[in-house]
Amino acid sequence: MSLKHAILGFLHYGPSTGYELKKIFDTSVQNFWPADQSQIYRTLAWLEKREWVSMEVIHQKDHPDRKVYSITVTGRDELLRWLTTPLKRAETRSASLIQVFFAGQLNDEQILEMFEREAIYLRSILEPIETMPGFVSPVASSVGSPRDQYFWMLTMENGVKIAYSQLEWIESVIERIKNKVIPEK
Repeated sequence: MSLKHAILGFLHYGPSTGYELKKIFDTSVQNFWPADQSQIYRTLAWLEKREWVSMEVIHQKDHPDRKVYSITVTGRDELLRWLTTPLKRAETRSASLIQVFFAGQLNDEQILEMFEREAIYLRSILEPIETMPGFVSPVASSVGSPRDQYFWMLTMENGVKIAYSQLEWIESVIERIKNKVIPEK
């Protein structure tokens, strides 16, 4: 996925400023596609040069002017082209798995601490989700249609299942460490 297509997707719902787009990213796709403010503004400029978005300056009396971006017909065509194009699988990188790979250099207590720290982190992510009857991003409920919300929920479901799977694996490793099944140095 590319940032330019994510921005086109959000602008498909309606015009936004760069600041508003940042808030939308942070409350919807942050867990799998984060974007910082400067990336968003650079990409908006790139999209405007290609005429995939248009920009309107709205003058304000007591505040700086607002630059409001809208998707163009060409931008919508590009978004639809991209949505129907098979994508290459992204390379997976995991700093935590690199630590696990070389963890044989640590003693059992240090390894146990490393895994317990990760388990605590995953539980902290999953706990609020477990108590929600149904999660709908504030952005989804205000911008997206029920159909859009359904697909947004699928991405949330994916993240939750991945986190549960990781937690299950980590808990099994913790149990093995506690039961002293790790070979000695």
